[in-house]
Amino acid sequence: MAQEKPARAANIFDVARLAGVSHQTVSRVINGLPNVRPATKERVEQAMKQLRYSPSPAARALVTRRTRTIGLITSGSVDYGPSSIAMHFNRAARDARYSVDTVSTGERDPETAKRAVEALLRQRVDAVVAVVNDAEVLEMVRALDIGVPLVVAASAARRGPQFVSIDQYRGARAAVRHLAELGHSRILHLAGPEQSTDAIERVRGWRDELAARRLEAGEVPHGDWTAESGFVIGADLDVTSGSSVFVGNDQMAIGLMSALRRRGLLVPDDVSIVGFDDIPEAAYLDPPLTTVRQDFASLGQMMMQKVLVALEEGTDQSSDTPLPTTLLVRESTRELTHD
Repeated sequence: MAQEKPARAANIFDVARLAGVSHQTVSRVINGLPNVRPATKERVEQAMKQLRYSPSPAARALVTRRTRTIGLITSGSVDYGPSSIAMHFNRAARDARYSVDTVSTGERDPETAKRAVEALLRQRVDAVVAVVNDAEVLEMVRALDIGVPLVVAASAARRGPQFVSIDQYRGARAAVRHLAELGHSRILHLAGPEQSTDAIERVRGWRDELAARRLEAGEVPHGDWTAESGFVIGADLDVTSGSSVFVGNDQMAIGLMSALRRRGLLVPDDVSIVGFDDIPEAAYLDPPLTTVRQDFASLGQMMMQKVLVALEEGTDQSSDTPLPTTLLVRESTRELTHD
């Protein structure tokens, strides 16, 4: 007879499904928090008993033991930022002698992200790291209580001890400040997707820097991070000689520069452009692109450091200070001259 596979240990999502409640409610019952109806509490406790679910770290250790494996959740996107973060996190994990199981979600929605978390928990990972760049997914992740350390790489004005990030907001302000100091009073912004947390923070930085200088902020067109979207938007963008554009990433800036060239506008003679990311090609464009560099290597190391603190010291109260960015001034921007 074929030997039956041992049943996997139940997790908090299994309890929630059986009890017909949210995983947040299960967490409230486990931690003895108020505002849970007696009937609901009884249903959750019955589900925990039926599934033999134990939230205690000691009991969990007896069942699963440490696997020295970390679960990493990324989107299916090939965007430079998320892929760079994943690469550098893998390096940091390998240096710490941990292996990484990666689940790549093709869609950016909360339900898909939740299923990815469940898939990793079934593999009994020691911790979960999520690279999040969608506002709705971020709100879902904030509410997770999964029984293992959770570290989130995401940009947001409201942070927490389990978060790591690069300071998109101040990076955007530095880009706008540079253009303003060159004499530009009309500084447009070509932004990334509306639901992108990075794009939201860069738009916020652009608006606040303009407001601080009493400059007008116009309508914001949104691309999808690709050069193609930058080219399409650039074909109709209300930009004239003397304008400047802060672009949400370097890829869209490449498309915009191509569109402006077709319109007979020269960069930087007619229009100054600043990008964001500092992709490897940025320094070799014609003209070389002024951009905001993100330190993805340090971010990957910080993510792993938070995992190690949570696993080995049993706390998630480490600093959540965002990493700074660096403005790299090249030849796509120049001082505005008035004839």
